[in-house]
Amino acid sequence: MQIIHRKKLVKEKVDRIKNGYSAYAESVELANMLKKEIQALNLNVYEDATEVGFWFIPNKIEQ
Repeated sequence: MQIIHRKKLVKEKVDRIKNGYSAYAESVELANMLKKEIQALNLNVYEDATEVGFWFIPNKIEQ
């Protein structure tokens, strides 16, 4: 069994968001860590909280 560190997982998910892709958090703990990092980086993200997890979807900015 392989252990995945939460901080590494959050970093990977933030990198996905920065690249324009959605990220999924399956737990409240992971979602809260991800929200904190998103706010610190001032990323424009739509959050969709469902019964089974949280989706973080980058908002596209029209230029």
